[in-house]
Amino acid sequence: MISVLYIEDENEIGSWVKKDLTERGYEVTWLQSGEEMEAHLSSADLVILDVMLPGLDGFSLGRRIKKERADLPILMLSARTSVEDKVEGLHFADDYLTKPFHPDELAARLEVLLRRFQKNEDVLVLQHITVHPKEMRIVYNETGEEVQLTGKQYYLFQYFIRHANQILTKEQLYEGVWGERYIEGDKTLMVHIRYLREKIEKDPAHPTIIETIRGLGYRVRI
Repeated sequence: MISVLYIEDENEIGSWVKKDLTERGYEVTWLQSGEEMEAHLSSADLVILDVMLPGLDGFSLGRRIKKERADLPILMLSARTSVEDKVEGLHFADDYLTKPFHPDELAARLEVLLRRFQKNEDVLVLQHITVHPKEMRIVYNETGEEVQLTGKQYYLFQYFIRHANQILTKEQLYEGVWGERYIEGDKTLMVHIRYLREKIEKDPAHPTIIETIRGLGYRVRI
């Protein structure tokens, strides 16, 4: 999974950018200043950096990032449209996007940067199946046959993978996939997990990919 470090102090834009990129399959760490940046640099595959920040501005942070990790692509975001600002940003950053912008344009620019830096997401092998996240495909390793999932089943499985190795409660899963508050007694989630297991598990009665953690929830281990 591609890990994005996103530094943005505006709550409104930060919230929807994180939500949009997460739904596209990225793992997003959102910080509102550069104070905790150092702790996340080693695990980041790409940085989205706003120019106007409290404390050190984006230009200063960007230069520091490139000094520590020259291999890490940086996309600058800014409401500043002057040529001088763009030129200053592009002295160290790899792309510069002015606000306001469409989420599709941001996603497309990230894809270009990842291709340039050869950070494209690899396939994921989970026991007897292989997941191709970019193509939204799941294949049985032994036969090469593609697993046919409905859109909601795939999104549920994708949510598990984005939160791999974490125990997820019914509430977290329902709110994350359906976008609504979970109501105790609602069987929708359990039905979808049962159908998903029937398609991806060798023995759905004894699942090894989507584990049940008694009294807590579910987990996919990678």
